[in-house]
Amino acid sequence: MSVALAGTRPLLRASLHHDGRLFAPWILFATLLSASSVLAYPWIFPSAADRAGLSTAIGANPALGLIFGPAFDLSTTDGFNAWRSLAIGGFLAALGAIFSVTRATRAQEDSGQAELLASGVMGRVTRLMAGVAIGLLGSVLMGAVAGLVTVACGGDWTASMLLAATFTATGWMFTGAAAIAAQLGSDARTANSIAIGTLGVLFLLRGFAYAVDAPAWTIWINPLGWMTETRPASGDNGWPLLPAVALTAALLAVAFVLQARRDFGVGAIAPRPGPAHGADRSAWRLALRLNRPPLLTWTIAFIALGLVFGYFTTSIHDILGQNPAVQHILAAGATTPDALVGAFVVTVLSLVGIIAAVPGVQTMLKVRSEELADRVEPVIAAGGARTRYYAAHVVVALAAPAGYILIAGTLIATLAASADIGVGFGDVLLQALVTVPAVCTVVAVSVAVVGARPQITLAAWLGVLVSFALTLLGPTFKLWDWILAISPFWHVPHVTAAAPDLPGMLWVGLVALVLMAIGFARFRRRDLAR
Repeated sequence: MSVALAGTRPLLRASLHHDGRLFAPWILFATLLSASSVLAYPWIFPSAADRAGLSTAIGANPALGLIFGPAFDLSTTDGFNAWRSLAIGGFLAALGAIFSVTRATRAQEDSGQAELLASGVMGRVTRLMAGVAIGLLGSVLMGAVAGLVTVACGGDWTASMLLAATFTATGWMFTGAAAIAAQLGSDARTANSIAIGTLGVLFLLRGFAYAVDAPAWTIWINPLGWMTETRPASGDNGWPLLPAVALTAALLAVAFVLQARRDFGVGAIAPRPGPAHGADRSAWRLALRLNRPPLLTWTIAFIALGLVFGYFTTSIHDILGQNPAVQHILAAGATTPDALVGAFVVTVLSLVGIIAAVPGVQTMLKVRSEELADRVEPVIAAGGARTRYYAAHVVVALAAPAGYILIAGTLIATLAASADIGVGFGDVLLQALVTVPAVCTVVAVSVAVVGARPQITLAAWLGVLVSFALTLLGPTFKLWDWILAISPFWHVPHVTAAAPDLPGMLWVGLVALVLMAIGFARFRRRDLAR
């Protein structure tokens, strides 16, 4: 065993020095999320009436429960922080752990760095051990920093530290999941897709199970459901953290067994061999070929999303009927059931749009990864114009998310129309259609970044992060309209409203065109792989 672990300590020290800082943004985001909730809640919701209004507003839009989970207690600062931060903070911890483990394992093999390291005194499991250690240590650090900063900002010690412990436990579980994915995937991109796909499915199923009041067993078979059942500030149950630790140990054991049985540089899921002679004679066909596997995977994912969200939409009246506060405002005539259903549909399709922007950004980042692998320059040297090459990938990056939204929107519209909930097939499908310009604007941010400043790839995700934060988190803090308007989804017109905001959609389209023009202009002039 000591031979298998030879070199672990120096490799871990070097990995922490070079890659450890890449965990810092995830720690920062989770800490800001938790600390801002504690700081802002007493200021924004100072009275009991304000807090009751918050509970009513959240209850009137069950789509928020898909993301944040159940609101057990919104009458206290720590209860609000638990609702707003537990699911998202755990999601951030899981992403940080996944990327850390994959970067230290599959990515090193893809780049050839692992082979160089293996030529020295290093055991077979050393790299995986170092990657796992980074994921575990980073998750612990995230929990410690987020918890202590939240307490320093005024949060209750027990509730804040338990909430922070859910971040750590979630990061640990997905450290194990990423370690297994690294053995299954044939490259880093595939391994990341497997691990993040698992996270996304569990995240969605957790929110869906709570939103439709599913049987208790559906919560307890989902590891993310264990974290919700800790109930910081409304129960303070620490024991669900124990099965999370046990699951982490089991996943890591499986990962090390798989690692011992696979060949260096390949995964258990082998890629299909390409044709003996290249058949792609244009930039357009090359772009489609490079992105064909994720296109198929995301299509299946959005079919599933459409079915899940469509079923959720058919249950909207039952979900609203279970909330006494919502029934009170309906009885008082402050709003109508149709208005609540319309707002719910807009929120659901905005969420679908934000998710759809993710594969669009991934497509643009694929351009950058092809550059760094020195595969773009031969294509350009063989007579392929830069503009045509870039345009092919941009078209795929924009058209695919638009298609995903329409696929999910069609399924949601079909199910909603069959349930007689006050919205027709045409209304929902049209709402999905007017969401497309907002998604294109988010993807256009990555077009500008990859074209102009590809060295800062994290900035390519800026559109997705800002849209998510302002569209779903912003309203809970009563942010001013001019801040919310930064998100392109704020300008999406409500087609069922008396006067939909069509000019706003035109401005969003204009911003997208400007961003793409910047990306094309800079890509034509900059050095490749720089």
